Amino acid sequence: MTQTYSVGYRSRFVTSIAWVFIVLGLVASVSALVRHAGLAALPEQIALAGAPLPQPLLTGWLLAGLPKALAAGGVMSVAMLAAAVGLLLRLEWARRGFIVLLVLAIVANLLGLWLQQEVMRSLVDATLQQAVLTPQVAGVFGGFVVAARSMAALVTLGGCGLLGWIAWRLCLAPIRQEFA
Repeated sequence: MTQTYSVGYRSRFVTSIAWVFIVLGLVASVSALVRHAGLAALPEQIALAGAPLPQPLLTGWLLAGLPKALAAGGVMSVAMLAAAVGLLLRLEWARRGFIVLLVLAIVANLLGLWLQQEVMRSLVDATLQQAVLTPQVAGVFGGFVVAARSMAALVTLGGCGLLGWIAWRLCLAPIRQEFA
């Protein structure tokens, strides 16, 4: 049996998703602004600390790209905020833009999953090369590292699944009808 909605129908799903992402967009935008200000003060803090510490290749590369990554995150958070407000107003461009932003967030999180695993591996390798540990302590430390890496992967993949589900729901006919 088909279900017909009258024009002007507003589902609780779209309204709740819009409000959640408005709040998240505001928090992320303010956070990006604060992080950008903190990044601007970073060279001064390094100069005050004295000689820079030697860094692994991956860490140096990450620090070099950090300003661009933070700027991209700020742009994404402002765009998500604008799309969420448009979603609340039931604007078709906002629904489509919101779906595109969700897909971009999924891709960024999956790339970030690889990146977080590489950073964790390089930090653990650097720590184990400098630390003198007994085999029992090294085994416990290794277990914690495996648990942390596994949990990070599960949380990231779960978040990507949730974002994918939201994007899929926004593509369904009853939801599209709200934006007609």
